[in-house]
Amino acid sequence: MRVALVMGTSAGGTGRHVHDLASGLVGAGHDVVVLAPAGELDQFAFVGTGARTVVLGVSDRPHPVRDARALATLREVCGAADVVHAHGARVGALSAAALVGRSTPLVVTLHNASPGRGLAGRIHAVLERVVARGSDLVLGVSADIVEVQRRLGAVGAELAVIAAPPPTPVVHDRFAVRHALGIGARTLLLVTVARLAPQKDLDLLVDAVAEMLCRHDVDVLAVVAGEGPDRDRLQQRIDAAGVPVRLLGHRSDVADLIAAADAVVSTARWEGQPVALQEALHAGAAIVATDAGGTGAVVDEAAILVPVGDVASMARALADVLLHAAVRDDLRSRAISRGSELPTSADALEAALTAYASVRSAERPGSDGGSRPGQPPA
Repeated sequence: MRVALVMGTSAGGTGRHVHDLASGLVGAGHDVVVLAPAGELDQFAFVGTGARTVVLGVSDRPHPVRDARALATLREVCGAADVVHAHGARVGALSAAALVGRSTPLVVTLHNASPGRGLAGRIHAVLERVVARGSDLVLGVSADIVEVQRRLGAVGAELAVIAAPPPTPVVHDRFAVRHALGIGARTLLLVTVARLAPQKDLDLLVDAVAEMLCRHDVDVLAVVAGEGPDRDRLQQRIDAAGVPVRLLGHRSDVADLIAAADAVVSTARWEGQPVALQEALHAGAAIVATDAGGTGAVVDEAAILVPVGDVASMARALADVLLHAAVRDDLRSRAISRGSELPTSADALEAALTAYASVRSAERPGSDGGSRPGQPPA
């Protein structure tokens, strides 16, 4: 089978998933070509998978000239494929446009929900509609994405299977990590791994820690591993509130931090299949998280989930975990069990092959050279 994998710019999760698929497909004997920006082809070492690579000149924002060239590249390369699998709304919409009038089936995996209001949100909404109308199957990393696609009239919309990252070895033990942070053995440690950006709602962490300390006398430090555009604003807010929250910046020892934590916290407004929480499950961490996007599906019963943006609920949950060792121990046991159930690269490959088989066997408009579903004639 000839498979074209298409992706745009990626900071991590999408690129790792496409790399795993490319490697698995090649290993299973399929002919694979990966189309992606030059930086992503290098960053994720696609050449090492054995797949052919083609530079796709797209960025994270629309650009008439670059997008026209990308369309031409997609038409030329993807027309010879037995199935095209695009990852992301931007390249999904471009792939749908490139395949208008052709019978090549298109699968699109959407890795992110709408960024919300404003210009970015309006552009994303347009891309979602194009993907829904121009794809044979849409895979969403969370149930809310799938529901949006069904509402927009997608021919097929299902949950995506994304492999969890394998467990990362711990290099430094709990005591070494705490010593490096300058805290004693009795100080309770909250760890958040997140980009410092609005989607992660780290203001909720600051407010919840402040409220918890108003109600309980707790020796606690909350640390955030990650960088992002909100760093200066968040630091000013932390300083003004006088709360024990520390921004650590980018860290290469995330596994050590998670292993040393009394609780791992996620305050996100939306998540797909959050990598940091999957790492926390593998590590057997006590988890408190907002019930955002696909978070609940990832952690199942191995976390305390609170409503998105709810300061009081988050403060109560943090206090419950920090003040009661039995609660922490129960969550840790549940995390270990749940971690063993997370999907593997083999699971993701099997799911992708099943998806490809379903769209290739379906009787489709366009199989006689006509237009694709939901698209005008070429």
